[in-house]
Amino acid sequence: MPLLQIEELKAGYGGAPVLHGISMTIEQGEIVSLVGANGAGKTTLLRALSGLLEPFAGRILFEGKPIQGLPPHAIVARGLIQVLEGRQIFSFLTVEQNLMVGSSTRKGKRERAKNFELVFHLFPRLAERRRQLGGTLSGGEQQMLATARALMGSPRLLMLDEPSWGLAPILTLELLGAIRRISREYGTTMLLVEQNVQKALSMADRGYVMERGCIAMEGKGQDLLGTKELKVAYLGL
Repeated sequence: MPLLQIEELKAGYGGAPVLHGISMTIEQGEIVSLVGANGAGKTTLLRALSGLLEPFAGRILFEGKPIQGLPPHAIVARGLIQVLEGRQIFSFLTVEQNLMVGSSTRKGKRERAKNFELVFHLFPRLAERRRQLGGTLSGGEQQMLATARALMGSPRLLMLDEPSWGLAPILTLELLGAIRRISREYGTTMLLVEQNVQKALSMADRGYVMERGCIAMEGKGQDLLGTKELKVAYLGL
């Protein structure tokens, strides 16, 4: 049974459809990358999965149980946690306080000490700045904090929406490297939406390409990178 199964999902805003019958699966332990041009519907799909947007039709099954229509806090409690685009940290709280907020789920509270050790191992800069206000961190450090805060909830599936947004190339490499380590070392399943198509697909087990609210292509990450259509449309080759 897939960890996440999406069946003919339709969603949008104010009655206007954005997603037109999306179907996809994510298996336990995978990194799955979702790529596509701006406006393809990637963020809309993540919002529907995390309960921020109620679908018009279709089903979302997490560990075999339907979650469409559940409020966001109930979905988080089941272990499906999203890192929102634009970081969305609490700038007036310290790094440590931001992380404490992330550990407010039942499982997160039980595993708080272990998760603090995990995130400070992955992001040593956060350990150095644990008493510093979130708003005084650099953009790259804030993205690390947003990712670490999500990990404090002990996610079964971690969804990341444009984690490299606004970051310098060297920080992008550092962050994506940490994301790969989270998957490989801790077995965390991930759904990654990332503007850097080449990096996203090269680190993914599988990928889906979205166009105009539909799945246009799917396959192994490296296989998708080799397709002529993807090279022309998204890599400019």
